[in-house]
Amino acid sequence: MKVEKNNVVALTYSLSIPDSEGETDVVEVVSETDPMYFIHGISGLPEGFESQIEGLSAGDTFDFTVTAEEGYGEYDEEAVVDLPKSVFQTDEVDQDELLQVGNIIPMTNEDGERLHGQIIEIRDDVVIMNFNHPLAGKEMHFEGKILSIRAATPEEISHGHVHGVGGVHHH
Repeated sequence: MKVEKNNVVALTYSLSIPDSEGETDVVEVVSETDPMYFIHGISGLPEGFESQIEGLSAGDTFDFTVTAEEGYGEYDEEAVVDLPKSVFQTDEVDQDELLQVGNIIPMTNEDGERLHGQIIEIRDDVVIMNFNHPLAGKEMHFEGKILSIRAATPEEISHGHVHGVGGVHHH
């Protein structure tokens, strides 16, 4: 079997991105003890990643780079926004604990889409958040190996994710 649409793929990889000095930094490693499982074609992974591994078989290794535009897009200055501190005022949450530079906070925009913003600065009554994907504007280098491939079940395809080993368990 090959990596193609609607097949469940298990793979390992290491992801590196260039740091500010242009040196390569490994930022994520997925090993054989806990591989990544996904349904090819509906994974939500960057298109540039999926297109690179398409057609590979179990046991094949890969080593490629995905440009920012094929990955998570270019860095968008407009995705850095100032929000009034009052937005974060809730009874359930200790605001001082929540509002720390570097914290990533899930939020919902006007259209009801869920976004994750990272706090980059806190002023008197304003919180400055960055809603860019952490890998936006970054070239991503993937190196890894395809461990196994199987056909996704109709249920997995309709749910859009893997069930069973390495997948989402419904109760």
